[in-house]
Amino acid sequence: MNGRRWYPLAERGGEAQAATGLARAAAPRPIDALTGPKLALAGRVVTMDAAFTVLNDGVLYIDRGAIVAVQARAAPPPPGFEAVAPVRTEGTLLPGLIELHNHLSYNVLPLWSPVPRRFEHRGQWPDHPDYRRLISGPMTIVGTWRDAQGRAALLAPLVRYVECKCIVAGVTTSQGIMLNSNAGVQRHYRGILRNVEQTDDPDLPEAKARIDDVEARNAQAFLARLNKQGESGCFLLHLSEGVTPDGQADSLARRHFLALRVAADTWAINQRLAGIHAAGLLAEDFAVLGGHGGAMVWSPLSNLLLYGATARVDAARRAGVRIGLGSDWSPSGSKNLLCELKVAWLVSQQLLGGLFSARDLAAMVTRDAAAILQWEAALGSLEPGKRADLLVIDAHTGDPYEALLRARETDIHLVMVNGVARYGVPSLMAALGAGGGETLRVGGRTRRWFLAQDSGDPDVAQVSLAEARRQLRAALHDLPRLARELEQAPVRRATLALDAPEPVVWSLALDEIRPTGSELRPRLPFEAPDDFTGPQTALRAAAAPLSTVLAPVRLDPLTVADDPDYLARIAAQPNVPVPIRSGLAAFYGVQATPPPQVNTGPGALPAAQPH
Repeated sequence: MNGRRWYPLAERGGEAQAATGLARAAAPRPIDALTGPKLALAGRVVTMDAAFTVLNDGVLYIDRGAIVAVQARAAPPPPGFEAVAPVRTEGTLLPGLIELHNHLSYNVLPLWSPVPRRFEHRGQWPDHPDYRRLISGPMTIVGTWRDAQGRAALLAPLVRYVECKCIVAGVTTSQGIMLNSNAGVQRHYRGILRNVEQTDDPDLPEAKARIDDVEARNAQAFLARLNKQGESGCFLLHLSEGVTPDGQADSLARRHFLALRVAADTWAINQRLAGIHAAGLLAEDFAVLGGHGGAMVWSPLSNLLLYGATARVDAARRAGVRIGLGSDWSPSGSKNLLCELKVAWLVSQQLLGGLFSARDLAAMVTRDAAAILQWEAALGSLEPGKRADLLVIDAHTGDPYEALLRARETDIHLVMVNGVARYGVPSLMAALGAGGGETLRVGGRTRRWFLAQDSGDPDVAQVSLAEARRQLRAALHDLPRLARELEQAPVRRATLALDAPEPVVWSLALDEIRPTGSELRPRLPFEAPDDFTGPQTALRAAAAPLSTVLAPVRLDPLTVADDPDYLARIAAQPNVPVPIRSGLAAFYGVQATPPPQVNTGPGALPAAQPH
């Protein structure tokens, strides 16, 4: 977790500090997990090990960012911990949640409500006028706007905010945020959340969520990339985004999967491939995916919001396909992984006859997710020798796995990453030596942050959560003005010597909006060499300037608990089956409003049905 050199977006010094309104001296001193004190946490310990061991009165011992022992409280402490008093959590300890699919940078945007029609595949909804006005346009401004000094002033606040949005829901691992520079260099932000795409840890192979354009379009190149010798880590790639209706054998979404058959007896699938969504696959396709060792990442709410149906996870389970979960993004997905767990449970119970147990779903965001990443030796369960990523929920009795599914953000009492307490109730944070940080109210309850990190990105380190929220609210409210500034910015003229280096300028890698030189999905040909499958996601040429299209947008609140309109907006979604809408509201103790009629406008499809 340490030792990486970082290249800031702005010059350090008084000017940069003035831009954030913060003084570095006021920040709490970072805790280095490799030199910090030994810790012991007591409570009900849900290990998620192979035997699914649960210690109703257990203690977890931690040293140098790793778990040393997990044992009953009555047992003597392990050597070296004789003088360490266990901190009583008064709750249930679980492994930190691992999210395998999330476009984090978009999570400042609110839910698209209502989704205006029922779509068939990923290539359709970016053409709807709402998409540019509500999603791609705002993100283009946030990702490319520069202040008067030419700095990408909104990127560090964005990273701070969306990372915290994950952590308040118990997520300790998710996907990263990619930056592009005018020098052709790409990099990820580094923060307190584990990034599956950049780990700086040999025991945690880095996942590949992007592939080069050439590999994406050439069957042999893609197959060679999957089978590359000496390379570890999985490929988290979008696959078959859309639906194939029951009784129908062909769809654009399914063709995206079938194009992976690169020869009569050869599929570009192996144990390194995890298909994100996989909603267009039929049962026979899951048999192929499972037979070749492939996995999938399920995002049920996103699928239901856009397509009125979700992946055939019953067929995936029968085929032995390992399944992880991801909330996708806030514009058309769950606010966080806790919410997505609830939707997955409701789909299982209401539409699939109780296909998955609460333990099955808990495994999808812990041990199974770690196995998909090839991280099972280091994360995904609370066992000696593994990294100390964990959360504590306010639950003492009853089924511990169901307690996780029912947990709301107000029930999260502690989140720890690499043995460092990052977020939690003030009493636990103080007891773990992390009591001097910023506070936050979640559902009217006080929580405390510890955001300092020596190895983190220096730009993010300068921005508190409160400051990030202030800057993002202002920017999203002023989108038309910021768009005009970008449109009216003069073209930069050469003022330096021809051989002088040009200053590096960073911007957000807008994967789903602009070409970046890489793809989030394979685009292999299907019926002809130029019949490329998968959607064209870069925006089509648009005549109207963004300043004439955009309107103020509300910053999406961090939690369901602090978003009074969220469940009402879910209830107004015509493509989501009524049992899912009403059931989700019940999870949060809210009565859903009467469901509206299904869209019947131009291009609308029949009423939503489960597969």
